[in-house]
Amino acid sequence: MERVQGIGGVFFKSRNPKVLAAWYKQHLGVPVESWGGASFRWRELDARGEASTAWSLFPEDTTYFAPGTASFMVNYRVDDLAAMIAQLRAGGVEVDEKIEESEFGKFGWGLDPEGNRFELWESPPSL
Repeated sequence: MERVQGIGGVFFKSRNPKVLAAWYKQHLGVPVESWGGASFRWRELDARGEASTAWSLFPEDTTYFAPGTASFMVNYRVDDLAAMIAQLRAGGVEVDEKIEESEFGKFGWGLDPEGNRFELWESPPSL
């Protein structure tokens, strides 16, 4: 059985992402980078080495979380995206047909029973 291996990122909507990012940087010390988000680095307990969890703000009118209606989306790390997508479909879970592949890895999306969109991420071998 495929399982989530951890949290790859936490994304949420904001009326003013730049102002809110500055607030988080000033008051909570979030290491906001020039791209508007942060990357929290940590070490895997197994032999995979260093990994990270992304934190990012999106404009209030983003459609990236659609068709979900929540103001947030969680990105879950998985070892085998294709196997996880197949397992979810077999279980009757609504998942997008689209799979995105880039230098950052492979991405897929689905909806939980309450309509919250989630993102699945298989990191590239180098991460």
